Amino acid sequence: MKRRAFLAACAAAGVASATNPAIAQQPAARRGRIKQGLWRTNFGESPSLSFDDMCREAARLGLHGFDLIPPEDWPTLRRHGLEPLLAGAGPVTFENGIIHPETHDQFEAELRPWIDQCSDEGVRTIITIGGQRRGMSYEEGADNAVAFLNRIKGQLEDRNVTIAIENMNNRLTDPRFGREDQIFGHWDWGVGVCERVNSPNVKLVCDIYHLQIMDGDLARRIRDTSRWIAHFHVAGVPTRNEIDYTQEINYRYIAEVIADLEDYDGYVSHEWRPAPGRDPLRSIAEAVAIMDV
Repeated sequence: MKRRAFLAACAAAGVASATNPAIAQQPAARRGRIKQGLWRTNFGESPSLSFDDMCREAARLGLHGFDLIPPEDWPTLRRHGLEPLLAGAGPVTFENGIIHPETHDQFEAELRPWIDQCSDEGVRTIITIGGQRRGMSYEEGADNAVAFLNRIKGQLEDRNVTIAIENMNNRLTDPRFGREDQIFGHWDWGVGVCERVNSPNVKLVCDIYHLQIMDGDLARRIRDTSRWIAHFHVAGVPTRNEIDYTQEINYRYIAEVIADLEDYDGYVSHEWRPAPGRDPLRSIAEAVAIMDV
């Protein structure tokens, strides 16, 4: 069966089961080599589904949970057998990330109870952000990030929570596609920070969309640095839409690369947006099938 026909068949099966209660009662069987998650954004800018309905759809597709869901919605996730896969950054922002020493005291004071809350409620990974350089050198930014992470790594290790810095592309300044002036654009910067902190609970979010734009050479970079990866995000390049044949990355191959990693047991979450005119439910079913290797 040709690739396009295979994907269309998978998507059609997903939509059919969503409209057939007899089928929808049984979660889709997955190979289990890749544990997948979603974002709310996968359902479109103005979704017709409630979050409860989104969770029902995710559970039906055999997914594990959602990223960046606030604590007040964690009970909804768990009612459907799902989990909050990646917690929010707490006080850390795109502008004022962990490279700015003037923020460290405030960030530490606010992150410590957030780490405790996540640990108490069984949420194991928190995202964080390097921040805008604003003229700061990459070397100074790395020094500042290492200093801050060293302040909190003991608590992270004690509470079995991982903090993960996300890479972002700073070539595209439209916030739908990139983040202006972010220090963690090139992958090696984040790897270097993790190596210096040298904690099993300080790692990276590998956003493959951003990695492709900034560095490419995806398979080698993932294989060579997998010990420092806590979580993956996927989206199509260049338009940040579906991960199918309309985009330049062969995500079926990337899924095999991730599944073959011996030291990775985290999640792969879909962060793409449906392209105009596409049915979000069909697109989600198709994307999940692509990554189910």
